[in-house]
Amino acid sequence: MNKVKAAITGVAGYVPDYILTNKELEGIIDTNDEWITTRTGIKERRILKNPNKGTSYMGAKAAKELLKKTNTRAEEVDLIICATTTPDMMVASTACIIADKIEAKNAFAYDLMAACSGFLYALSTAAKFIESMQYKKVIVIGADKMSSIIDYQDRATCIIFGDGAGAAMIEPNYEGLGIHDEILKSDGSGREFLHMKAGGSVKPPSHETVENREHYVFQDGKTVFKSAVQNMADVSEEIMKKNNLKGEDIAWLVPHQANLRIINATANRMCISEDKVMLNIGKYGNTTAATIPLCLWDYENDLKRNDNIILAAFGGGFTWGSIYLKWAYDSKK
Repeated sequence: MNKVKAAITGVAGYVPDYILTNKELEGIIDTNDEWITTRTGIKERRILKNPNKGTSYMGAKAAKELLKKTNTRAEEVDLIICATTTPDMMVASTACIIADKIEAKNAFAYDLMAACSGFLYALSTAAKFIESMQYKKVIVIGADKMSSIIDYQDRATCIIFGDGAGAAMIEPNYEGLGIHDEILKSDGSGREFLHMKAGGSVKPPSHETVENREHYVFQDGKTVFKSAVQNMADVSEEIMKKNNLKGEDIAWLVPHQANLRIINATANRMCISEDKVMLNIGKYGNTTAATIPLCLWDYENDLKRNDNIILAAFGGGFTWGSIYLKWAYDSKK
């Protein structure tokens, strides 16, 4: 018997109905469609408008679709990991709420926070549970309601982010398909350039923090852009060299959808042509932990069994990484 590998056996996604276009943003802040599109590649993003619905609502929608697509009963799920920066609440994990909403009564569940790299970190964690052979069905969810922490008076951030959720089923594979390698990294000094100032244990919420608008994401765009270009490209090139892969060996690059220029720089470093790069940033914007699973969901019908795929991300923290996997199934179109 071959060594067990952790394979993605199904993907699903959910995005809200409301579309926030660049044109609409022109009426909110000093910007225009050409400026946004040229600098980011974003044309529109989805926003969860209902104030009583949060990240778990979107995560549960994606998870329910995933169960249906993979013909899995909720009680068969062993574990749910939710990668998110925008949990429903600080106490009671979003993953536990999702498990309750989908009636996954036998699953233990927890959240993982690594910003835009969260799905990769969660996928790596899920793989270890599968490879230990203790668990057979793990759902990994990347979900964020970024509109809940975005200041729509701040042009540097409000043009970038959107809301959404993606989910993947992870199961054992004995045919050499699934996750083959990973490189995950972090540098906490990067927190200075991308963070939310208040709301945590260091600076709890107060009238002053609310009045000072400190419960919104702050980003030093130039520094984050420079770090993302360098680190996401470096780690993607590194994992290819480590596994003796060339550009022509890769079927798809699945990059975090932060900025089109960052994505192009990563693909160029890897010598991967544009037609092998998954892109949906134009219609969803940056959905943080949800971007990679949403790409897999959008492109699922183009994926073929045994395809070599590179996942790559960079996020706040700083966190970044890359995963090399062989796709495990042909989509049922």
